[in-house]
Parts: sequence; structure tokens; C-alpha cells
Amino acid sequence: MELLLDVEEQELVKQYVPKNATLYQLSNLFSAFSDATRTKIVCALSITEMCVGDLAHLLGLNQTTCSHQLRLLKTLDVVEDRRNGKVVYYRLKNDGVSKVLMAGAEFLGY
Repeated sequence: MELLLDVEEQELVKQYVPKNATLYQLSNLFSAFSDATRTKIVCALSITEMCVGDLAHLLGLNQTTCSHQLRLLKTLDVVEDRRNGKVVYYRLKNDGVSKVLMAGAEFLGY
């Protein structure tokens, strides 16, 4: 099959499309935002770190649901936790997550 793109454009595509490992990580990041509850949690954690109880109360979530979503966000490498005695606090692992949220809101016109 003959390509319609010229050689220079073909090379640009080859150069700038990420490798499979990077694409997999990007897919995981975006899957974190594929659920409204997770997105709500990420928005809250972009302001300050919080424990499950505070997050659940402030966001109007069931504590079990909140814990489950936090566990998924941790698996997706979006949040991390720290323990202070018996209380576990969650925070965004990287400030870049907030930038992705802001870019999405900007794209939607908010």
C-alpha cells in the first residue's frame, strides 16, 4: 500500500507517537478520570491531602466506595498515601495530575 504522507511527515509521526509502554501508562492515567467518583476524589486531592473519612464526608460518598476508588487510584499510580498513627492520608502523587484536570476543564470551556 502506498502512503499519501510525504517522507518527512511519516518520520514525524514515527518520532512523536509514544512507545507502547508510554501509551499503556497514558491509558492508565486517563482511565483514572473515566469514573466521575474518581475524578471528584482527584479534584479534592488536588487541593489538599485527606484521609478517607474526610474525603467521604466532604464529597458525600460512602466510605467503602471512597476507599475502593482510592485503592484503584493508587494502583493507577495517581495517588499515594502516608500513615500517621492509625490514620492514612492520601495525596496526588504528582502535580501533573492537576494540570491534566485543568486542561480537561479548559477544553470543555470551564
